[in-house]
Amino acid sequence: MDNPSINFGQLQRRLNVLTSAFKDGQFTCDAVCALVGNSENVLYSKSTALQTWLFGYELTDTLVVFSPKFLTIVASKKKLAFLQPVEKLSDLKVKLILRSKESNTDTFQEIFAQVKDSGKGKTLGIMAKDKFDGDFVPEWQKAVAASGLETADASSCLAYLMAPKDAAELDIMRKSSVHSSTIFTKFFKAEVLKIVDREKRVKHSALAGSVEKALRENKQLLNGLDSSDMDVCYSPIIQSGGNYSLRFSTVSDDKVLMYDTILCLMGARYRSYCSNVVRTMMVQPSEEQQENYRILLEAEEELQKELKDGARLCDVYNNTLSFLSSKKPALADRVTKTMGFATGIEFKEASLTISPKHQAVAKAGMVFNLAIGLTDVSAEDDKYSLFLGDTVLVKANEPAELLTAAKKAVKNIAIFLEAPAATGNGDAREDFPVVDGQAVLESRTRQDMTAEEKRKGRQRELGDQLNETARRRLLEKDGPASGSKSSKSVAVAYRHATLLPRDANVQDLRVFVDTKHEAIILPVCGQSAVFHISMLKNCSKTEHGDFTYLRLNLFCPGNTVGRAEGATFPNPTATYIKELVFKASNSRNPTTQTVPATNLGTAFRLIKEAQKRYRAREAERKEMEGVVAQAALVISQNRNVPRLKDLYVKPSLGAGQHRTQGVLQAHVNGFRYQPYKGNTVDILYNNIKHAIFQPSKGEMIVLMHFHLKHAILIQKKKYLDIQFFAEVGEVVTDLGRRQNMHDRDDLEAEQSEREMRHRVETAFKNFMEKVQQFSNLEFDHTFRDLGFYGVPQRSSVFLQPTTYCLVHLVESPVTVITLSEMELVHFERVSFQMKNFDAVFVFKDYKRKVFMINSIPMTSLDSIKEWLTTSDIKYTEGLQSLNWSKIMKTISDDPEGFFEGGGWSFLDPDDSDENQNSDDDDSDEYEPSDSGEVSDESDDEDYSDEPSDSDEEEDEDSDESSGKDWSELEEEAIEDDNETNFDDVEDDHSRKRKSSSVSGSAAKRRR
Repeated sequence: MDNPSINFGQLQRRLNVLTSAFKDGQFTCDAVCALVGNSENVLYSKSTALQTWLFGYELTDTLVVFSPKFLTIVASKKKLAFLQPVEKLSDLKVKLILRSKESNTDTFQEIFAQVKDSGKGKTLGIMAKDKFDGDFVPEWQKAVAASGLETADASSCLAYLMAPKDAAELDIMRKSSVHSSTIFTKFFKAEVLKIVDREKRVKHSALAGSVEKALRENKQLLNGLDSSDMDVCYSPIIQSGGNYSLRFSTVSDDKVLMYDTILCLMGARYRSYCSNVVRTMMVQPSEEQQENYRILLEAEEELQKELKDGARLCDVYNNTLSFLSSKKPALADRVTKTMGFATGIEFKEASLTISPKHQAVAKAGMVFNLAIGLTDVSAEDDKYSLFLGDTVLVKANEPAELLTAAKKAVKNIAIFLEAPAATGNGDAREDFPVVDGQAVLESRTRQDMTAEEKRKGRQRELGDQLNETARRRLLEKDGPASGSKSSKSVAVAYRHATLLPRDANVQDLRVFVDTKHEAIILPVCGQSAVFHISMLKNCSKTEHGDFTYLRLNLFCPGNTVGRAEGATFPNPTATYIKELVFKASNSRNPTTQTVPATNLGTAFRLIKEAQKRYRAREAERKEMEGVVAQAALVISQNRNVPRLKDLYVKPSLGAGQHRTQGVLQAHVNGFRYQPYKGNTVDILYNNIKHAIFQPSKGEMIVLMHFHLKHAILIQKKKYLDIQFFAEVGEVVTDLGRRQNMHDRDDLEAEQSEREMRHRVETAFKNFMEKVQQFSNLEFDHTFRDLGFYGVPQRSSVFLQPTTYCLVHLVESPVTVITLSEMELVHFERVSFQMKNFDAVFVFKDYKRKVFMINSIPMTSLDSIKEWLTTSDIKYTEGLQSLNWSKIMKTISDDPEGFFEGGGWSFLDPDDSDENQNSDDDDSDEYEPSDSGEVSDESDDEDYSDEPSDSDEEEDEDSDESSGKDWSELEEEAIEDDNETNFDDVEDDHSRKRKSSSVSGSAAKRRR
């Protein structure tokens, strides 16, 4: 399972791209060869990129030759075993040849013969710039020179064919870009701030080394990616101090980092695909430098707009240069000679460079590294350079999509050591809040805002957006499209009176049950009245004396508990019959052959049977609601499909709910679970809403959970959640056996359990990676560090957030809450006197019942608030528990009136007060004074004989408030003393009475 394998479908699609290029005349040769030798000293090459693009791996000492007719591969024995699936290609003549360690002359002659039979048979395409070591490379080059074939460089054509990325490649490049942005934002900026703030002396090379280590190994910033698949595109480049080179081949020197203009170039390479981020950080920038940076930022945005499908790269460059010149002509001569290049498996594709000379046309799906800069811009004291770069995706009819979202506005990258100069109108600039003598980055100071203040600020922003977006969504939902929803039809027994049965019981006005039409025909006021079986609430038959009574209770408006009255009663204001009682004699009339009560007994039995059938059918119909017929599963013809063995499944497929094991396979358009005994379960990729992987940390199982868009039927029951898991340890432990921490058996058991956990988790991860390569399915991971305990349904469980959900997956019933469907979260019973609180999740669909998680420990409140804030979800809190059914019904009945009255702000009444007092709070900020002056003043106050101003003010206030002379004050003091003495006496008497009563009761108990 851990062995690498070829994605056959991907190989076939990409080979079709190459063969089509031969037919379209894009290749100027008859065949193309790609030879990879010893690649230890080669980071990027076209041959290596071609191998990775086709096979998913780099194969050293391997020769690949292909044309529209054939594909020949010469490699070692192990590599040929890996390449075995290539022989299944039907469109090409495939031949795998074992490479000889001594001489391959006969093999080469056979390949040359194939080349001469292809096309014109004259030209062989090579990778002219590739340079590899090893014995196999010169042997092939000598054979080509002696073959009589002409050679032509095919690198540019291959680069253009490989530049548009498919869905699998784009998914990898997005992850790589996110990692590059994360390292810059959360690591590099924080390090530079720390260095400047603490005035450290750090070399460029040392800082670059720490950034490279973070790119490769920092697990906290990997966003769930495997560190073994992570590498760097190039060694990070850090420059400062006036000496700048805006090239990616530059190496960070050993000079100390200067506090001026700091350039940072870094790029992550995830699973062989590159991304890049270039940023400029400025320490105490001048107004002119800030202006030049803003112009460069606008130019990069214009460059991003110009880069569209069908645009020539030279036009993209010239239009961007013209835009920058219109903003400030003096900067036109300082612009870099190129503004970016295509990227992918190779970091830089020279044939697809954005420059004045390149005529290549951009195509949708291509990924470019934009890199635009200003070199050696003159300043008052020295020169500086500015450089910006991002990874973008070319789109069809819109500007290129930004993949690296690291912030780059002036306020995000500027560091100020003192307050910036005031603007012309005399107002201090608000872009850079600064405390004297302290470095500031993104409004950060040494007196950083607390986490609670940051959360409140973000929550105020979310609250402002919430009501407006919710109101707009509800009004659009209540438009013309809202009436298209079909309601439940009213049950009708007979469409026309002529369909009434001609039975004698109907003619004689007796009770008759039509089981075919599920109708009860009853005599009412001398007429036959028809009631559908669905209108019958219950019926009973009793015998009393000489008579039998049949009592029928019918549904009517007002007593339909739990029923949708609008669907059952189209006209609720009409007159309805609530109850009917029929009476028949138990004695036979001489003129009749049967007892009259027999009719009531037969009708009672048929009514019960009809009710039973109707209710069973309705239960089945409700069970089938939401079930959508799935398309057929397309079985992969590749025998080496990704699979996981010995998995259990929930819900259980065994008889009597016994657990069964089976194999999970990934096919072309979905999964198939084949138990060792029983029926299969198919799950299509397009029906999976969330695919969640939970490792075994803190649990005894490793699981893969699928939350579906539409329910599927398993053993005639519908399920929205399907889970596959494997056990990694003993679920049951024998507590009767004596335990010893130094017992060798126990140590071996723990070691074997750790190995088993690692083995099973690795198998799951490899399976998921293979599935993601050929499908659009994305697996989410649980974050146990953010988890908390609560009671969502039956018992207290451990809930864990993921990127898109809040889940509990171990115990049944499972809990899966989609964050994108959530409107807000309200915390109830929040008080420091309480140990627990409740969380109410309100969904954007206001007709959906709110979801509650009860008894969450109060210690988890802050972490939950932080998680919700980072997920951009509004939360509120209160002391009382609310009646949410009434609240949601009120909103659904009159949404416009609800939002005109303030909307959800009623849950957070303190928010408006905070907004009103925000200006006052800002004016009262603490301003630290000089420490020396504070100590001097405190010393003077401690040893001064003169009263302080505050004491004098207090004395004056007390005199003015009293207005009494000394004699009056003395009389009041005497009266207070008398009252105090009287209270003391009463307290003594009460204590004596209590002690006597206690002693008396104790004496009674002793007796």
